[in-house]
Amino acid sequence: MKNTIVLLIATLTLAAANAQNAIALLNDVSAKVKSYDNIRIDFKYNLNNAKENVNQDARGNVTLSDEKYVLNMLGTTRLFDGKNIYSIVPEDEEVTISKYNAQEDKEITPSKMLTFYEKGYTYKMDIVQNVRGRKIQFVKLIPIDSKAEIKDILLGIDTQTKHIYKLIQTDAKGTKYTLTVNSFKTNQPLSETLFTFDNAKYEQDGYYINRLD
Repeated sequence: MKNTIVLLIATLTLAAANAQNAIALLNDVSAKVKSYDNIRIDFKYNLNNAKENVNQDARGNVTLSDEKYVLNMLGTTRLFDGKNIYSIVPEDEEVTISKYNAQEDKEITPSKMLTFYEKGYTYKMDIVQNVRGRKIQFVKLIPIDSKAEIKDILLGIDTQTKHIYKLIQTDAKGTKYTLTVNSFKTNQPLSETLFTFDNAKYEQDGYYINRLD
């Protein structure tokens, strides 16, 4: 019995240390991200569901400054100016405008992509990979909410730069979403109007403006 108790204490101690190491690493990432005026990321995105025989690849880029962002992916531009979200689809010549509601925002949106992990999860260190000479430490995040649609998230972090390199999200149905960062640039010169939607321009170009109340 005594040996069992000792083993249990040792296991719990190691688990606690593992969690603390994971939290410390994530805190370093968060502090680094918040130190930049803006961030520009070019990425590869993959959606995979083996049961449904679905495997889709896409490339995109996102520019972030505080909560504002411009995301380009799959031929669509998504702009957030801090108040409204503008979904611009050139193929359909249509813009959909919706008001942002922080209480309803439960997804890992671009504005939260680099800080979403700060609350709502338990943490533990996972595998380490060597990617072209870079040490990538993965941290496993499991939602505290047992009813969450997300099963777990693996966050790959470059241990030298403290930048996120890869995000692998698996949902309760087994669908896996993988985002791999190809380039991570910071404090770039940005246009003053980058996060401003020019309504007159799109109306002049013949776009249908759909405003959701």
